[in-house]
Amino acid sequence: MRSVAEQLRRVLAAAVAPSPIRVAISEAQGLQCAEDVISGRSFPGFDQAAVDGYAVRGVDVALPEANDENPQPDPLVLPVVGDIVAGSKQPARLQPHQAVLLQTGAPLPSLADAVLPVAFTDGGIERIRVDLGVRSGDFVRKAGDDLKAGDVVVRSGTIIGPAQVGLLAAVGRDRVLVHPKPRVSVLSVGGELIDVDRTPGSGQVYDVNSYALAAAARDAGAEAHRVGIVADDVHELKDIVEGQLGRAEVVIICGPVGGDVGRNVNQALSELGPWEVSRIAMSPGSVQGFGALGDEGVPTFFIPSNPVSALVVFEVIIRPLIRAALGRLSPRRRVVKAVSTETLTSVLGRTSYIRGRLMRDDETGEYLVEPLGGVLASNPHLLSQLGEANCLINIPENASGIREGESVDVIFLGQRG
Repeated sequence: MRSVAEQLRRVLAAAVAPSPIRVAISEAQGLQCAEDVISGRSFPGFDQAAVDGYAVRGVDVALPEANDENPQPDPLVLPVVGDIVAGSKQPARLQPHQAVLLQTGAPLPSLADAVLPVAFTDGGIERIRVDLGVRSGDFVRKAGDDLKAGDVVVRSGTIIGPAQVGLLAAVGRDRVLVHPKPRVSVLSVGGELIDVDRTPGSGQVYDVNSYALAAAARDAGAEAHRVGIVADDVHELKDIVEGQLGRAEVVIICGPVGGDVGRNVNQALSELGPWEVSRIAMSPGSVQGFGALGDEGVPTFFIPSNPVSALVVFEVIIRPLIRAALGRLSPRRRVVKAVSTETLTSVLGRTSYIRGRLMRDDETGEYLVEPLGGVLASNPHLLSQLGEANCLINIPENASGIREGESVDVIFLGQRG
C-alpha cells in the first residue's frame, strides 16, 4: 500500500491554482494577495488632530512652574479664535498665543504644532484655561506618519483580513489582485441515494456526502458547487464529469469504490485522462481513486461512500490540495502534541485517524485529547461522533496503538460549538 505522505505528495503536485484576478476590496477578505500593493500617497495626507481639542503652539502652552517668588502662578488663558471641523477645506492660520477648536481628524492650521486635548483644559468656547500643557507634536497625526508614498501597503502572499482591507482603503485602492477561490464540484453516485427533500423508501438513504463535502470545501476556502446525485451509467457519468472539468479546479466523486458501481465510475473516469485506484495505508478510507483529468489536468477524486470515511479522506488528502490552490504556503491543518486520556488501538501498517475532543489542562497548560468512538475503522458509520469532534488523533502506521498518558499527534479541526 502507498503511504499517506506519498499519496499527499502526488496530490499536491497536481494542484491547479486559478489565475490571479482583480476584485473589489470588499470581496477580497480571506483571499491571498497576489501583488505588492504600493501606496501612491501618504497617509495621513496632512497634519491632523488625533483627538478633539485645540490647535496650539507647543511653546505657548508651557505652564509656568511655581517657585518661592511665585508660589501660585496665574492660570494660563488663551483666546479661542475659531474652529475647524473634520473635512474642512478652508485654510486657517493660528497666531501666537491663540487656540483654535478642532475635531478629531481636522487639519491643523498654519503655525500650530500640537493639539491640546479638551480634557487638559476647562473646555471653554471663547477662551480656555490650560490645566495641563503639551509639547510640539503631541496629539498630532503628522502627514505620512502611517504610510508614505512608495511604501508597500500589503505584500504579495498576505492573507487579506480586516486590517489589510482598511489599509487598501486608506491609500485609495478600490481593487486588488488576489488568488481567487478554487472551484470544487462535488458528485454522489449510488442507486440507493435520494435527495433530502424526498421521503426514503425501502433500502434508500439520504445523500449525505455531497452536502457534507461541499460544506467541507467551503470551509477550506473553496467555491463549492454541489452537483448532487449522479447515475452510475458510464456514458452519463462521463458526460457530467467532463462538463465539470471545464468549470472546476477540483472534482470530488463519492460512491462505492467496489462492485459494479465502482467499476462503472472508474471506467468513465479512465476515459478522461490518467487515472488510478490505489490502496492507501490509512484508516478509514484506504481505497481511493485519483487522477488529473481533462485537457487542464484537473485533480479528480473518487472516495468511499461512507460519510465518516469521506470526510476523513477530505481532511487528510483533499483539503491540503484546496489550500495549496489558494496559494497557502502551509496548506495542512495545525498539528499539536496532546496526551491521550485513554488507551487507543490501531491497525499496524496503516495511519489511523481517530475522532477526538482536544482540551487544555488549566493547571499545566498541556493539551489533552479524549477519543470519541474508538478507532475510526471499527465503527465508521457513527457520523454523530465526528460532529462532536474538534480533532483527529493521528496514530502512525508503525504503531499498533497509544497507551493512556502517552503523547500523540493531533490534527486540530477547529472549535466546535
